[in-house]
Amino acid sequence: MSRTVVHVLRHGEVYNPEGILYGRLPGFRLSELGVQMAKAAAQALAEREIVHVVASPLERAQQTAEPIAAQFGLPVGVDERLIESANWFEGKKVSPGDGSFRDPRNWWVLRDPVTPSWGEAYRAIAERMFAAVHAARVAAEGREAVLVSHQLPIWTLRRYVERKRLWHDPRRRQCGLASLTSFHFDGAKVAGIGYTEPAAHLIAISPTARTAKGA
Repeated sequence: MSRTVVHVLRHGEVYNPEGILYGRLPGFRLSELGVQMAKAAAQALAEREIVHVVASPLERAQQTAEPIAAQFGLPVGVDERLIESANWFEGKKVSPGDGSFRDPRNWWVLRDPVTPSWGEAYRAIAERMFAAVHAARVAAEGREAVLVSHQLPIWTLRRYVERKRLWHDPRRRQCGLASLTSFHFDGAKVAGIGYTEPAAHLIAISPTARTAKGA
């Protein structure tokens, strides 16, 4: 039975001086620190047997994948299934404590936290991400692959694989910037999940990393 690892990497810090929830909007690229985070992730994978690199089509994910692909002499593939989740608040300034969630004009959008009503269904996110992971497993069978995606899709995928309820408290996500959530397969079965933060030293010096929006 072949053993394969699919590393799902969250992109690095994004340049977002206006602090909006950027979601799927184009034009949001890595900050200078975010570029360093991508390089830190590449360094952490340097001794691995990476044979397949794929990223979300969004700029920040493609940028994060570049140093890893270059390190192994691979192209960066694109998989739409790795894209950020759709969100009604995209393009708006929203954050805990700013009053957005107490504004009566938003109550209809916020009526259902389980599906959720304000964006793409957690189940749909989980299923597309799981399909992307399995495609990468097949492509890298017996070796390792890297997929670059976004915080909510990665965390939803992890909860899905762990058979936990998909709705959750966003403040409790274990998915830091440029973190690696690694799915270890025996054949087609997930045998274990690992988590590392190769850019933790850079997150510690970022004033915005812990509140990054639309990540």
